[in-house]
Amino acid sequence: MTLHFLNATCKIITLAFTINLLFGCGKDAEQQQTQLPQVEIPITEVIIQDVPLTKEFVGQVYGTKDIPIRSRVEGYLEGIYFKEGSEVKKGQLLYKVDPKQYSANVAMREGQLAEAKVTLIRASNDLERIQPLAEQNAVSKSDLDAALAEKGASESMVAAAEANLRMAQIELGYTRITSPINGIIGKTEAKVGEFVGKDPNPVILNTVSRIDSINVRFFINENDYLRLGRYALAEEKAGRRKKSNSKTPEDNLDLIFSDNSVYSQKGHFDFIDRSVDANTGAILIQATFPNVDGLIRPGQFAKVRSIIDVVKEGILVPQRAVMEFQGRYSVYVVDEAGKVAQRSIELARHAYKDYFLVRSGLKKGEKIVLEGLQKVQEGATIKYKVVQFESQYEGV
Repeated sequence: MTLHFLNATCKIITLAFTINLLFGCGKDAEQQQTQLPQVEIPITEVIIQDVPLTKEFVGQVYGTKDIPIRSRVEGYLEGIYFKEGSEVKKGQLLYKVDPKQYSANVAMREGQLAEAKVTLIRASNDLERIQPLAEQNAVSKSDLDAALAEKGASESMVAAAEANLRMAQIELGYTRITSPINGIIGKTEAKVGEFVGKDPNPVILNTVSRIDSINVRFFINENDYLRLGRYALAEEKAGRRKKSNSKTPEDNLDLIFSDNSVYSQKGHFDFIDRSVDANTGAILIQATFPNVDGLIRPGQFAKVRSIIDVVKEGILVPQRAVMEFQGRYSVYVVDEAGKVAQRSIELARHAYKDYFLVRSGLKKGEKIVLEGLQKVQEGATIKYKVVQFESQYEGV
């Protein structure tokens, strides 16, 4: 019995110790939690500024000049004197067509000219002999007229022979095909030994492109054209933009490559087609960009980004501060006392860099939670610090 009493006593003591330990730990944890400092939540003030709206148009790159290299005479290609894809200079020899038949034609025309000149000399001598005799009535007038006619015909034969010789020399010169401009030459369409200059054989042998500046051609729809035109007119009236007929147009276009990188050089509109295509409702536009380093090549696809409108005193909020649920957008607004209120907002269709443009729901001077959205909730009071949002883009 004594043994049972001792065991019961031990169990009671153990249970009491366990209960005391549990309640003691809970109390310590509660005290520790109340002593932890409250985390500061970064908030930022909404930005009010004029917001330029941009749009991107997909286009294709062309050289400032894309000159096809043609064979203007027929014959077998005798030589190629350039490296494909390299720079060539104006007047540089590119191709040579077999000149034998054209050299022979020049020689024949030279002989015909020499023969015509001999005939002219003979006719001139006859006239010089007959004319004094005719003045003395020693020969008939018909003989004089015949001599005059013979000399005139001989002079015409000489002129015709000279023209034929020039034409033959020109054709011989066409056997040497040179570059018409400074530029980059492409891949040859004909090989040595191939007959060129007549369909179905190659007539256009290659293309030389001038690429110190490049053109980007793209189509825009009628609505975008109207917005772009109205914006340009408004800027001209406000004196912030040069007139469209200015000799030095303003460079304000961005070029975006296929890897989404933005070209370092700005461009300008160079050409707008005279009419809108009635079938597609689009109009052709050409923009020009400098290409001093030769990075851009004809045939590339690229996007041209242009400002098409400006929202006066637009409201901007960082994209990271906006919450989205089932197509509805909201932010946490914080008052001076640190009280949080969830506010529904309406976003504009256009984003601006890493900001959203707000159409309604916010006003000037209001502050919103920038980071730690998961740490706050509706109606809570937080400790906050006001920070300035650092955009990854310049000029915001």
